[in-house]
Amino acid sequence: MARIEGAKPSKLGLFHGLLTRILYFMVKRRFGRVMMPVQIAARHAKLLWGYAQMELALDKSCLVEGALKNLAQLRVATLVGCPF
Repeated sequence: MARIEGAKPSKLGLFHGLLTRILYFMVKRRFGRVMMPVQIAARHAKLLWGYAQMELALDKSCLVEGALKNLAQLRVATLVGCPF
């Protein structure tokens, strides 16, 4: 359980709320639900934009095959003790 409550798009401003809704839709379509790290990053518009750009760049890179990228992400998450 996170100590910070996730952002709700209805309580944000017009642009920030729209950006959050679009990102929540994309995350929900890909993973089936909106993950808590995305909800927490959505509390700050610039952080959310940077997070989205990083994830898109990681997904679109083709220097390493997808299975190896997923394996590397899993290994790093276990090394740093990430609960997500």
